[in-house]
Amino acid sequence: MNITTIFYPKRLWIAGLFAGLSIGAIAQMEPHAVNFMQFMNESMDRMDSGMKSAPMNGDVDHDFATMMMPHHQGAIDMAKAELAYGKDPVMRRLAEEIIVDQQSEIQAMQLWLSKKPATNQVGQK
Repeated sequence: MNITTIFYPKRLWIAGLFAGLSIGAIAQMEPHAVNFMQFMNESMDRMDSGMKSAPMNGDVDHDFATMMMPHHQGAIDMAKAELAYGKDPVMRRLAEEIIVDQQSEIQAMQLWLSKKPATNQVGQK
């Protein structure tokens, strides 16, 4: 018997336990908290997808900008979730600031990208 045979069933049992506890925790959440978590998960999924599908060309500066834009949009979306569901005035104010700051940074990156030659590759100027 190898070590994988011994530990694999334990891993399945632990994963099942965590899944059961998660379902139980979600069932005990208030509806607005469940909606908030769903909103946040969808925001993070869009952000991850956008970052993974960002148009890359090997130019570090270009690639940084194209990956950061969906990352910043994810922060904006999450801040909107706070404004939709959050109650704390400090967190709501922070969310408002995040939206303004991140939108400004996205616009700066879009402007920078619009001024870069489209064919700029590593080693080319």
